[in-house]
Amino acid sequence: MNPSRLKEIVDRFPDCRIAVLGDFFLDKYLDVDPALAEISVESGKTAHQVVSIRTSPGAAGTIVNNLVSLGVGELHVIGMTGDDGEGYELRRDLQRLGCRIEGLLKIPERFTPTYLKPRDISNPSLFGEHERYDTKNRRPTPIEVQEKIIGHLERLMPRLDGLAVQDQVEEEDCGVITARVREFLAELARRYPEKFFWADSRSKIGLFHDVMIKVNTREAVRQIFPSGVEEEDEEIIIQALAALRQRTGRPVFVTAGQKGIWISDPAPALVRGVKVPEPTDPTGAGDSATAGGLLALCAGASLEEAALLANLVASITVQELATTGTAAPEELAPRLEMWLSQK
Repeated sequence: MNPSRLKEIVDRFPDCRIAVLGDFFLDKYLDVDPALAEISVESGKTAHQVVSIRTSPGAAGTIVNNLVSLGVGELHVIGMTGDDGEGYELRRDLQRLGCRIEGLLKIPERFTPTYLKPRDISNPSLFGEHERYDTKNRRPTPIEVQEKIIGHLERLMPRLDGLAVQDQVEEEDCGVITARVREFLAELARRYPEKFFWADSRSKIGLFHDVMIKVNTREAVRQIFPSGVEEEDEEIIIQALAALRQRTGRPVFVTAGQKGIWISDPAPALVRGVKVPEPTDPTGAGDSATAGGLLALCAGASLEEAALLANLVASITVQELATTGTAAPEELAPRLEMWLSQK
């Protein structure tokens, strides 16, 4: 890729129409000043003092953050929240980003999934993070909620260029991407072969078919080979890539950190990544890669070009510490120049 081709793709971003389907979490950061710590009179334990609170959409919302930052033209979200304070904050943050949230169901008997992240304001690295508190649903998603999600997706799909699917909840059928929703996604992908369906899953990527999938090398190898196989062995990765391609019936992207992204089509190949200096924070890097790759495909990029765009975006976001980063269009050209200089 050269700068003019990159510009051609990026200039089409505002014409793209994308939806993000999946588990929307609230990322809630509690910024703690260690100099203000007190000892609780009642328990004798340290009472950490919060000096500011920051919220942003997380999990599937991280894909949204990056799509908005990259300049997508039209963006819809499909999922669910609880009818609680965290749900209010998540909806508010998504609306501030300009998202269409008609497909984000408000379900009173559910939690709004939340990552509560206390962190030391004096240390922006990963070592500044305290222990995290997670809130998520551990009871199966009601069938009537699943059907509402499916109905909204079916109505919306004709006007979209692409769909990002983020399956974050590991407990079986307790999130948005249940077995019923997965099967409907495969049906939709067969019905709309000209559209881009891009799926990522924390623990169930092997259950998706008829859609493109993104996995990391460890997940890809684990899907195909027994435990103990060397996941960094390129021949093993290529074999896993080919097997996953046959299983899904669609192109496969396998992320390999700074090494880059393996693509399955037209032949297995590694699109090398961008080498960036430490310190870095990989939180949300996979989701930012999803945003960059899917948006590039919707803008007319080839699979190889989409993998490179995903690499460029992720190389920017990992350098943003103490937050889940985003990349802007104007940052991509300098990052491409960096990539070209590293050949």
